[in-house]
Amino acid sequence: MDYRNEVEEQFRRRFNETPCIVRSPGRINLIGEHTDYNDGFVLPGAIDKAIYFAVTPRNDNTISLVALDVNEVSQFNVESIVPTGTWQKYILGVVDQLQKRGISVGGFNCVFGGNIPIGAGLSSSAAVEVGIGFALNTIFDFGISKSELATIAQHAEHEFVGVKCGIMDQYANIYGEKNSVLKIDCRSLTHTIYPMNPNVKIMLFNTGVSHNLASSEYNKRRAECTEGVKILRRWYPQITHLRDGTPEILEQHRSAFDSIVYRRCLYVTEENIRVEKACLALKQNDLRTLGQLLYESHEGLSKKYEVSCAELDFLVDTVRLFPEVYGGRLMGGGFGGCTINLVNSEAVQEVSLFIEKKYEERFSRKLTTYIVSLSDGTSVEQLA
Repeated sequence: MDYRNEVEEQFRRRFNETPCIVRSPGRINLIGEHTDYNDGFVLPGAIDKAIYFAVTPRNDNTISLVALDVNEVSQFNVESIVPTGTWQKYILGVVDQLQKRGISVGGFNCVFGGNIPIGAGLSSSAAVEVGIGFALNTIFDFGISKSELATIAQHAEHEFVGVKCGIMDQYANIYGEKNSVLKIDCRSLTHTIYPMNPNVKIMLFNTGVSHNLASSEYNKRRAECTEGVKILRRWYPQITHLRDGTPEILEQHRSAFDSIVYRRCLYVTEENIRVEKACLALKQNDLRTLGQLLYESHEGLSKKYEVSCAELDFLVDTVRLFPEVYGGRLMGGGFGGCTINLVNSEAVQEVSLFIEKKYEERFSRKLTTYIVSLSDGTSVEQLA
């Protein structure tokens, strides 16, 4: 389905207006998982799967929403915004954040839909949040910066959805650049662009496993990291986040830590180092080193951060059989979703057929494979 045209067509049928069209992409994260809420470094990129929004302002206080993918219609009053619904929370949360900043949001019509797989770890939630924020900023001419839009979207997820996510998803969504990944410093909210080798394909294997534990365990991991910082501050008051720690400092004070909190903190400090090494590998076009860092990241996520599952571990173990696969790891919050794999472009079909066959033999369930390209971030495709 051509979602861009479908969204516009459905909008015109329902509201008989010419809408503003906004494209809001999903994202992959090459490496740097669970480091963003620790003020660390991440290496994501926007992708060519996206959600499209058709939006116009209204003359009253009604918000009229149409979600094409689930064929649902909702209406709300801008003067009484509360957390409600499922997908509705992501949009209403952004309206709420705008209002909390003293911005007067009028009523609006919105039809949206896209091809970002739900629950695959490709951040469809951030695409909805940033996309609606970007669209409202455009039609009402609020003059909000890209950086502030990313923060608004993040806070919407914190307060209306209940997931204390870092800034990576929203930032990558809005600042993404074609054929490149962004090394984001999640403390300063600045980034550096690193082009990807065009001969490398990004393959995602979707386990089909629902993230049932993801939200609760995500918040739990965040609390464990906060506990680790609290312990380190006994000796290093300048440490505010795990970004400021090192594996060596942790080892020096290991006896002060609960074993679980220690493993969580060790993973995060090591992962920040891996991001730095991955950037150097990209700069030097050293795909073998880059891939090995992905494998090491998965090992840490599985054994130290404990956010993997049998299906994710199986996929990473199996792709190791192919020298044409430079590296792979689980991506996103964990407990399901996708693995991300860097594959020589000439081996894509061979790898996908083999992995899909082995996965079905092992788990009696079909494996979905996506090949994604790095794309530009959120943008206006058509003005009303």
